[in-house]
Amino acid sequence: MKMENSTDFSDPARRIIVALDVSEQEDLVRLVKTLRGSVGMFKVGKELFCSMGPDAVRIVQDHGGEVFLDLKFHDIPNTVAGAVRSSCKLGVSMFTVHASGGEAMMKAACEQARSCAGAPLVIAVTVLTSLDDKDLAMVGLDGPAEKAAVRLGRMAINCGLDGLVASPKELRALRSELGKSPFLVTPGIRPSGYLADDQQRIATPKEAVVNGADFLVIGRPITKAKDPLEAVDAIANDLVQD
Repeated sequence: MKMENSTDFSDPARRIIVALDVSEQEDLVRLVKTLRGSVGMFKVGKELFCSMGPDAVRIVQDHGGEVFLDLKFHDIPNTVAGAVRSSCKLGVSMFTVHASGGEAMMKAACEQARSCAGAPLVIAVTVLTSLDDKDLAMVGLDGPAEKAAVRLGRMAINCGLDGLVASPKELRALRSELGKSPFLVTPGIRPSGYLADDQQRIATPKEAVVNGADFLVIGRPITKAKDPLEAVDAIANDLVQD
């Protein structure tokens, strides 16, 4: 059964998932100790996981943080089910699969997650925020990006997933198509005045929430800030401004 979206965001900072795109344990521990209790979760992605393996997840948890495991599983159903089983043993709160892996793969991921104690949220990646319409055409995906995200998102939710990763530019279309229930996890977030870096389809935190985002994945604007906690507070304050 798909989990209903009933998350309490009375504290706007709980929407923030800090992307721990680091490779050194010292940086990992410093960021988690600084920000634990002030943000919703910490994202462990490919850079950190390839550097430290499952220990990265355990270190975040040992220092009081919840983990969003963003490894974007994309393989045959049996292999993905095994990866999900291992993720459950690590006690992660949420993990990602690629919607482009297809229905059988996503259903296998859901079934495995639901069989775990404290089942994590299963979130499908639709269209990477680094891709624009030209990129989609080059890899053979029917665009534009918004149309592709809605198509893949509808398939994922019909397979029983809890939510989607989607860029800020597709949020309104996804909410219109899929309603309030799915969790929408949004990368490509850049506070006003911050460079886009390698992202193509971006928005400010406030724009993303207004357009329907539940969780905001934010990395460099926080992790590279002189004072990461101050950066989190500034983003949270902006979210409650009229």
